[in-house]
Amino acid sequence: MTDPPVVRVDGRALTCADVASVASGAARAELDDSAVSRAEQSWQLAGDLASRRHVYGRTTGVGANRDEPVPPEAAGEHGLRLLRSHAGGGGDPLPPEHVRAMLVIRLNQLATGRSGAHPRLLTALAHALADGALPLVHRFGGIGTGDLTALAETGLALAGERPWQAGELPPIRIDSSDALAFMSSNAATLAEAALVCVELNRLLRASHGVAALSYVALDGSPEAYATPVHEARPHPGQVECAAEIRRLLGMHGVAKPGSRLQDPYGLRAFPQVQGPALDTRRYLEQVLEIEINASAENPMVSVEVGNVFHHAHFHTAYVALALDQVRAALHSVAELSAARLGDLVEPSFTGLPPFLASGPAGSSGVMILEYLAHDTLAQLRQAALPVTLGTAVVSRGMEDHASFSTQAARQTTAAAAAYRQVLACELVAAVRALRMRRAELLDIPARGVLELASEQLSDDLADRSLTEDVRRAAALLPRLADL
Repeated sequence: MTDPPVVRVDGRALTCADVASVASGAARAELDDSAVSRAEQSWQLAGDLASRRHVYGRTTGVGANRDEPVPPEAAGEHGLRLLRSHAGGGGDPLPPEHVRAMLVIRLNQLATGRSGAHPRLLTALAHALADGALPLVHRFGGIGTGDLTALAETGLALAGERPWQAGELPPIRIDSSDALAFMSSNAATLAEAALVCVELNRLLRASHGVAALSYVALDGSPEAYATPVHEARPHPGQVECAAEIRRLLGMHGVAKPGSRLQDPYGLRAFPQVQGPALDTRRYLEQVLEIEINASAENPMVSVEVGNVFHHAHFHTAYVALALDQVRAALHSVAELSAARLGDLVEPSFTGLPPFLASGPAGSSGVMILEYLAHDTLAQLRQAALPVTLGTAVVSRGMEDHASFSTQAARQTTAAAAAYRQVLACELVAAVRALRMRRAELLDIPARGVLELASEQLSDDLADRSLTEDVRRAAALLPRLADL
């Protein structure tokens, strides 16, 4: 048995794919030695500066208590008091995968060497990841200006004051200089966002294969995917989508006329609707990979200039807006998937019986799939509502704006789950239509999509429950992404 690949955590090059690999257990995180050295220098400088001037959260309170100095005799307990007072999360515990993603992101941010936290916090997080120790962290408590509750609960678990969800580590000391430096991050929000960003990449790539099968089942026109068409308005995602459909369907040379003068939008406008989803997901990934390699702690300790800076890197407007955009784009893509499903049950488009039924008159075939698809599409529509239209004023008016990126990440996870169901419904119907047509695809990539789906989906065309078919189709989508 081979060891899993190593993800080097150095504060500079962590990717969303790395986060997902560590979170799933497919890779293991290893802290770079240089990160510990940087953290040591930052910690020493922060201590020196705090002995000569007030530093927020170290020698003062936080939030509206920013001007309240901490008496020297109380400094030893100040850090633990901050953690205890902020560890007020609620709701269900975060899933283990989410917690592991949070730990590796927070470790990577601390590895940049600008938090001023003691190096033992880095080594403790690295040991937690290596040993499978997961703190018990609750879901609710963040509004996009720092995951204070989640990280306070994590800090107290490291200090031995709160329980672990799995495993445990020997307690470490938390000093007055460590608490805010550790909490000052959106690592839990970024963890969920990174995981769903990777999931959306898989789903959107798989959707090309599903749409290609529907195209064949519906006798689509190749004109809508012709290279000259997309060269005339070359949005990157649109061009990418059209090229991928051409690849899957083996389209070469001059496009031939289709069986219809114009196809319905589900086929004809797929590149124009899928394109924005591909582009916004890519932009989301770019934003997240800046954030997970960023020095977001407030205050920020700069060894390079020998100073400490108070700032607002805790505000995640970039993340919230990118998540809002990708959900809106995903909703449009899901609408087209539901539209193609509607076309697949229509005899005038397929030449097959209504609802792809096979049996006595009045058989319902896959009629129920439209209900399931539109139910989950309605869920996606609700999840797609922008969180950035709201805000919050907290801490006695001192913190008077919030991005709600935490809620945006949560809603994007829900949107991805809903889209997975819609796409699965289309896949079940497309495979059934091709079976009823006894279609034998030429040696093109779409043939591999059909063969893989046919292996997993029942060939029983009688009226029956389709629950298991949809479940299998949804589970199959990640494999389709790689064909």
